[in-house]
Amino acid sequence: MSRPKDWTRRGQWLELVPGKKIAGAPDREGAVEDFLLNVLGLPEKLLRKLQTDKGIEWRGDRLRLALFPVRPAGIDPIWYELNVLYEDDFCLVVHKPAGMNIHPDGRNGEITLDHAVAAYYESQGEQMAVRHIHRLDLYTSGPVLYAKNEWAQLRLDEAMRAKEIDRRYVAFVEGRIPPELTVMDQPIGKDRHHNQRRRVSAAGQTAVTHIIDREIYKHASLLRLKLETGRTHQIRVHLSHAGYPLLGDTLYGAMMPLFLGRHYMENNCLLNILLQVK
Repeated sequence: MSRPKDWTRRGQWLELVPGKKIAGAPDREGAVEDFLLNVLGLPEKLLRKLQTDKGIEWRGDRLRLALFPVRPAGIDPIWYELNVLYEDDFCLVVHKPAGMNIHPDGRNGEITLDHAVAAYYESQGEQMAVRHIHRLDLYTSGPVLYAKNEWAQLRLDEAMRAKEIDRRYVAFVEGRIPPELTVMDQPIGKDRHHNQRRRVSAAGQTAVTHIIDREIYKHASLLRLKLETGRTHQIRVHLSHAGYPLLGDTLYGAMMPLFLGRHYMENNCLLNILLQVK
């Protein structure tokens, strides 16, 4: 998001100094609107909402925008010790452990990342909606991005659509990946024979996965992957379709599950290692 040199959050308000040229303009209302749309990058829909709700005001030379209104979380807060990777006034990035869903899937008593984020906001004295921008599969660990207000959500959703959020993964797979396999570009849809699976399907959604680096072992390969799209189970489906399922991913054709000693591990060998907003 474009940022003026001086802005401060004060409760529900964002205060900033747009400069004397705008504050002293003959048509100050028009100058403010132009500044918010073309300099700050505020979406027009949100600008109109602020105007309707009297969410734009002046205090001396400071312009105040009601960008942090009180909002219900939308989900019950349930405490879980979060690993916060990054936080500012507009976004929160937390680590999702393998085995935890991001949002509820109907199972009773399940603690999800959204529950934990709601509890974290509450502990910080914040009253805001829980808005995750993207998802990770149940057994994939890694960073998850949350927007802390409507403006951030609109801008980050737009960045996702424009492929301006870089997501990279490490995967350990069965077999020796050939050097010529660098891009997996097959549409993905639901598997009508198995409600938990996805499959490559001509009628599915566009899905593109890039292999950007690899280490080849005797019976396995360690891959670094970059997502161009973000379909459910995308990496798992693409690698399985290519004949190189994730180690331990028996849902998608792995030869055997993973064990730690004698203990069965539900996790698969997939880790999200990078989340970067360009």
